Amino acid sequence: MRIGVMLASSQADKSCALFQAVQKYAAGSDVVSFGCRTDEPEIYSYVEIALLAGLLLASGDVDFIVTGCSSGQGMMLACNSFPGVLCGYAPTPMDAWLFAQINNGNAVSLPLGEGYTWTGGENMERTIEKLFSEPFGQGCPRSEAERKRRDTAQLKEIRRLSQVEPVEFLDCLDETLVAKFLGKRDVIDDILENGRRGPLLDWLARQRGLTNF
Repeated sequence: MRIGVMLASSQADKSCALFQAVQKYAAGSDVVSFGCRTDEPEIYSYVEIALLAGLLLASGDVDFIVTGCSSGQGMMLACNSFPGVLCGYAPTPMDAWLFAQINNGNAVSLPLGEGYTWTGGENMERTIEKLFSEPFGQGCPRSEAERKRRDTAQLKEIRRLSQVEPVEFLDCLDETLVAKFLGKRDVIDDILENGRRGPLLDWLARQRGLTNF
């Protein structure tokens, strides 16, 4: 599994600690940090980071995103606005584990500002540990695992039917917003290098003016 770690600029000071926690507990995974870092000159909102997370997932560049903002709620909602993203909200280790086992999504958002006292770092690490403690999608409780997996598959199919294709979605966005999130070159460069060839990568190449992509 390739995992992307990416935070809103408001929580850039937590970026390194979160990246290290994912590296520690997502054993055998390729973990990539996409910031935002405290030394980045540009400021990115949770909305812009969520759109970039959606691009990473839709392109096949990564399989899972670990993200967050001050409350965690805004990032979760924004991520779920992108076609194909199923993002959970994980304020506690148990929430993270239940999301992984029952909902089997492809992104998780943590609250990294609200209530982040001297115990915040410990809770964050334990949350990441619990998230990756077992293979995703096993169902919970185990006695109802088959039904839970069936329900999750049904939810994902309903979401797929209710959403447009990523390129159609992107074409509807305000040009200023598109220009802003495309300005995060480390993410876009990684997608163009490692993503799946198809309409989305072609769209990104056109935005970059790449004629021989």
